[in-house]
Amino acid sequence: MRTAFTQLQLADPETRHSAEILRHCVECGTCQPTCPSFVVLNNEDDSPRGRNVLIRDMLQSGAPPDAATVTHIDRCLSCSACVSACMAGVDFMHLVDHARAHIEATYRRPWPERALRALVSRTVTNPGLFRLAIRGAAFVRPFAALLPPPLRAMIELAPRHAAPESPVDRPQVLAAEGPRRYRVAMLTGCAQRALDPSINEATVRLLRRHGCEVVIAPGAACCGALPYHMGRRAEAKALARANVRAWSAVLDEGGLDAVIVNASGCGTTVKDYGHIFGDDAAMAGPARRIAGLAKDVSEFLDAIGLRRSSLDASLAVAYHAPCSLQHAQKVRQPPRRLLAAAGFRVIEIPEGHLCCGSAGTYNLLQPEVSGKLRARKLANIDRVRPDVVATSNIGCMAQLAGGAKMPVLHVVQLLDWATGGPAPAGILPRAAAAE
Repeated sequence: MRTAFTQLQLADPETRHSAEILRHCVECGTCQPTCPSFVVLNNEDDSPRGRNVLIRDMLQSGAPPDAATVTHIDRCLSCSACVSACMAGVDFMHLVDHARAHIEATYRRPWPERALRALVSRTVTNPGLFRLAIRGAAFVRPFAALLPPPLRAMIELAPRHAAPESPVDRPQVLAAEGPRRYRVAMLTGCAQRALDPSINEATVRLLRRHGCEVVIAPGAACCGALPYHMGRRAEAKALARANVRAWSAVLDEGGLDAVIVNASGCGTTVKDYGHIFGDDAAMAGPARRIAGLAKDVSEFLDAIGLRRSSLDASLAVAYHAPCSLQHAQKVRQPPRRLLAAAGFRVIEIPEGHLCCGSAGTYNLLQPEVSGKLRARKLANIDRVRPDVVATSNIGCMAQLAGGAKMPVLHVVQLLDWATGGPAPAGILPRAAAAE
């Protein structure tokens, strides 16, 4: 793709990087069939190729974008399916992140949008506030039909009850069961702690059972992904900086074999800390070091080997691969291998490359497109008739759970059960009977 950035514009490192990304695009259109928003909307400007043109023109102009450009960039799910499909190596993930930061800095949204985005960014990243919001949603739910679409989507996606804080989410060191083979830090996260704390509990049990000392570092919390992908760089970097400092202290005190992340959307961001702090002389080195240690929990367990399963359930498990894991992190086979090793029959979901529509805050801010993608994913799941759906991201779980006809669980919940842990809540009666 031809560009015409000025030398002054190219003096900015991020603009120079975006210009290089754009020049890789040969405008072939291979990305289009893999792009969820294009598949649903069939609009060139809602495809990666179309957005490349919009982003190029927006950045080259140096002026605030128009409302149409903002709309089409907002509709991108940041799923990185186009990155997987692109033969020219276009790094669209970082390009669209730059575009969103530019929009946030130069474009003034209508005040209802500004208020909603600020509410989502501040609330979802704070477990205490998020629990309060979930409780508040219970009172508003009877009137949800009267609310604007984004608020209605928030109410519909909110669980009926807020989960209490789990003891495993507090700063502590949890000893390995038996001889210590590894020392790991674990990201406890933010939204997941309020939506389903049993995921962190299952992860800790699983890691300890496999010889890991698990460190919950004081000061580590939200990874910063949600505000970062909304273009709210200052908020995101403050959260990420706290994590880098917290885990660096643990690393310096006793070493670390890995920083374990059990929400793939968070893992993508933690692995990108080196890029995020690339222009910060004080943080770049520590951020790269932490990013290099970051592992999805399935990636880590696949590498060290799963202990023999004690379960013979022969459950048919449909594995839904989160976009952030299969496309952004390129971690595709470890969850499938682990589920198979644990004794489950793994089923592939048709159109497995397409996003379910969760995409961080996308299902809250773009409910129409998100709803269509959710319906499409649920229909594909129904086609293979599994006993259970397993995935690796809390956002995908929340997106699918309300419409699925079977339990939607995290991979670690099934692996924990298979290696000696409790049966996950909501497991099918006939599956539990096979234990």
